[in-house]
Amino acid sequence: MRNKLSWFAVPYVVWMAVMVVIPILIMVVYAFTAGEPGAGEFEVTAENFTGMSVYSSVFLRSFRLALIATLVCLLIGYPAAYWMAHEGPGFQRVAMALIMLPMWMNFLLRTYSWMSILENNGLLNQLFRSVGLVDLYNQIACRLAADPALYEPTAYIPMIGSSGAVVLGMVYNYLPFMILPIYSVIVKLDRSLLEAARDLGADSRRVFRRVILPLSLPGVLSGVTMVFVPSVSTFAISRLLGGGTQMMLGDLIEQQFLGGAYDPHLGAAISMVMMVIVVVCMVVMNRFGEGEGEAVML
Repeated sequence: MRNKLSWFAVPYVVWMAVMVVIPILIMVVYAFTAGEPGAGEFEVTAENFTGMSVYSSVFLRSFRLALIATLVCLLIGYPAAYWMAHEGPGFQRVAMALIMLPMWMNFLLRTYSWMSILENNGLLNQLFRSVGLVDLYNQIACRLAADPALYEPTAYIPMIGSSGAVVLGMVYNYLPFMILPIYSVIVKLDRSLLEAARDLGADSRRVFRRVILPLSLPGVLSGVTMVFVPSVSTFAISRLLGGGTQMMLGDLIEQQFLGGAYDPHLGAAISMVMMVIVVVCMVVMNRFGEGEGEAVML
């Protein structure tokens, strides 16, 4: 029976080999070579990695914005998941539908909608002008300017093209990936453990700190991984909401393969380094989660 079932895995193995393993091998070959196969200048080299130092600011920006977006998603997602898990089944179904509803739309369409909201004459700036916040912004900016006499008031609050807009786009698009894993863990917690903690004299804060939070940590680590990984490698959000001024690793890699600075070897090297860093982060978080789980069991 086992031999018969193993044959069903053959299409999956072939698919993984063709779509995952072979592209990774091609990336490794490009990362450690220069020139084109078959050409006289083709050679094995490590210069693709040493040349990445000029893009250190892009690496730092990518990880900084990804960490900020992940932290914001955690601060919003954990209370939301906790609240959902302690409500009735009807409320949970409605909340789940509201969380999933934006994901039914195209990713780029959702990002373009935020462009129309955050642009200089967008919906938010129109609202800010109507309530006088733009005038207040000009007054504060004029006082903080190095030379107030040279400050020119604006008709809008600049939001598009900033790192804050990029973080906002990442939080909006990836927040469900933080809420759902945490919710799925909290909703399955054994209620007898909570009742036992209360019977032993623990108040609500201690029950949360000593029982709920440690047991929900696997969901937290899954959410952090599912938000951080796409955030650090995003390129559509940083390009559209960053206005070309907030280049991240995804933009840099695309530029090496499709842009004017065509250098697939450097792009492959950057992709390989980013992949290694992400894998290391995932391994560290998984090990941390296992250690926490053992500590809770003890």
